[in-house]
Order: sequence, then structure tokens, then C-alpha cells
Amino acid sequence: MSQTINAALGTARRLQTASDSWQLDTEILLAAVLEKQRDYLHTWPDTELTLEQAQTFERAMQRRERGEPVAYLVGKQGFWDIEVVVNEHVLIPRPETELLVESAIALYQNRFNESMRVADLGTGSGAIALALANTFPRWCITAIDVSEAALAVAKANARRLRLNNVEFSLASWCDGFDGEQFDLIISNPPYVAPDDRHLEQGDIRFEPKSALIAEEDGLAEIKKIAQQSATHLKEDAWLLLEHGYSQAPQVQDIFANCGFQNIVCRQDLAGLDRMTQAQWCQCKL
Repeated sequence: MSQTINAALGTARRLQTASDSWQLDTEILLAAVLEKQRDYLHTWPDTELTLEQAQTFERAMQRRERGEPVAYLVGKQGFWDIEVVVNEHVLIPRPETELLVESAIALYQNRFNESMRVADLGTGSGAIALALANTFPRWCITAIDVSEAALAVAKANARRLRLNNVEFSLASWCDGFDGEQFDLIISNPPYVAPDDRHLEQGDIRFEPKSALIAEEDGLAEIKKIAQQSATHLKEDAWLLLEHGYSQAPQVQDIFANCGFQNIVCRQDLAGLDRMTQAQWCQCKL
């Protein structure tokens, strides 16, 4: 028996136990299967799905029922003013991470036409690096990740977006810089404690643990980045790091202990402490 778009949308309630956004999830999945925009679904509700489309949609719904993230099921995610391909090798870019991009733009908006050197540590899908590259075409951005699989995703996204001002490096944090210095270092590093209960909830269950978990209550990698960045930042350059909502005081202490100044925590749209920025001003110490 054939299935119409309206009938397919009517199955949305089956996702209620898996997602708070069950209706939106269903629309996104169906639109992806049909290769249409979501408004098409409500404009042509009586359109019949082909057998192949109905089967593909059913498989996607079953996977979503098991908790698999929508972004992995459709293979893409919007971030800032771009869209990036994502898979199980990379974190799904989240709205709160856009605060890193917003903060970088606010700090450097007067240097739009300069040839800035920027490093994105733990680039994953490349979302941060590519959003900045798209906004500042004269910037030279180095995207670093320790995962070859993640770098492959980031490189593919750069090609798809036709951004030529990003280079990629397989390394752990600043290990591959060999004396290079940057005007900005930015990162969304692992900051979830190994025993955090959220690791067993929602979409995060399907994301790469290496990009999420850090020892020392989630602060180990932040400490490494702060320590290493101090030797790779130009005078008056900035370090921007995302962190957990309760970690701001510890991150500020880490930055201060490494010699950073002008340390400021910024909140996301939910009013939660989400990222901290700090300036390297060695000659002023």
C-alpha cells in the first residue's frame, strides 16, 4: 500500500520516547529522503512516496527510535552560516559552539583584510575553522586533529564549500607547530568528565568518546592546550576555548596560571558559562 507524505508525517509520535523534538526530527528525516525542503512536505501532503523512499524513511525512523542523532542519519548539520557533512567520526556541531565563532569575529572584526594566522585545535568536522575561513577569506587557518578519520571529514567539507584558505594537520593540539605562532588559537576540546552521567544520554551516546571525554574532571586537555598555546601565540593574541557550564572558574585559574591576561568568560543563549577567552600579553607581565 502506498504512503503519502501526510501519512508518513503522521508516524512522528513513535519517536516521542527517543526525542523531545520528535515532530521536527520526522520532518527532517522525511525531507532528506525526498531530497526536498521541509516546507515542501506541507505544501504537497498528498504526494505519494515511492516504495524505495518509504523503505528508506522507515529505516531512518527505526534508527532514530534507537537514539541515533538526526545529523548522522541525514549526514549533515548547519553551523553558523555554513553546512557541514558529519558522520560517526566527528562531533555534531552545536549552537553553543557558535559562540566561539561569534567571539572570534567580535575580537578581530577590524582585521578582516589582514592575513591572520589562526589555529583550530581538534577541528573534527572542520565547522569552526571553515566558518571562520568563510567569514575571513584572507585569513590562513590551520585545522588540527589527532584523528585521521575526522580530518578526512574536515577536508571533504572544505572542498565542498570551496574554501582554499584552510590547511590541515594530523597532530595532537600544538604538537605539530614547530615554532609557528598564531594570531588566534581556538578550540572546542574534550571537557566531559569520564563519569559524567550525560555520556549515557541522548545523541552524545553515539558521538566519538575521544572528542568528548577528558581526565581530571574534564580539564586535562584544556590544561594542555593552555600550556602549549602560550608558546605559539603572538603578542596580544587570543586563546578561545569552549568548556562545560560549571568549569569556568577552573578554566580561568588555568589560564591565569599559564600567564594569560584579560580573561573573560562568555555565556551562551541559555545563559550558561560556555567559553572563556584570554589574551597573551607576555611583555606586559
